[in-house]
Amino acid sequence: MDKNLFLQSKEAFGYRFPNYNIEHWRAKLVNRKDGSSPRRGFNTGIHDATANPFWNAFWVNKTTQMGQTGVKVVTRKLRYRNKTVRLPDGTEYTFPTAEEKGIDVRIALDVIAGARNRLYDVAIVFSQDQDLAEVASEIRSIAKEQGRWIKIVCAFPDSPTAHNRRGINNTDWIRIDRAMYDRCIDPRDYRP
Repeated sequence: MDKNLFLQSKEAFGYRFPNYNIEHWRAKLVNRKDGSSPRRGFNTGIHDATANPFWNAFWVNKTTQMGQTGVKVVTRKLRYRNKTVRLPDGTEYTFPTAEEKGIDVRIALDVIAGARNRLYDVAIVFSQDQDLAEVASEIRSIAKEQGRWIKIVCAFPDSPTAHNRRGINNTDWIRIDRAMYDRCIDPRDYRP
């Protein structure tokens, strides 16, 4: 999972802050007959405390809580760059923007390592990042090498208002509608 889930839920359902609970997602989407608990990971970029104190505090609070419940949390500092856009009147406007770097690579490494180490049969990735499409091909190769069935699934919020209504190529898709999303809202408020 990555912060991509926040942006997807904001676009699809209008939520203004990341209010999902990944433990609730696990309970809704994973049915383990042996009663074991699947490995849970969360990967995200975090704002610098001086550049954006609100979002830094929010993500530190949220990821700390996740870690306390057994979720493997990986964070990276967001990188800031100036972006220039041309306005309709022809003038240019430059503003700082934050970019997440390395999160998709971390997700790819986690999914591939889990498959190689036989930690799962199904990997559920909460992202629509097409950079992860290559992971699906690698998972099929690992499954063939190990002589077993492995699947990668892309789960994402979906609604008629969402611009991106596609999952990661070469994966199965779980479209999360508003009703399902709302059943997985975290009751805790991590805002400072």
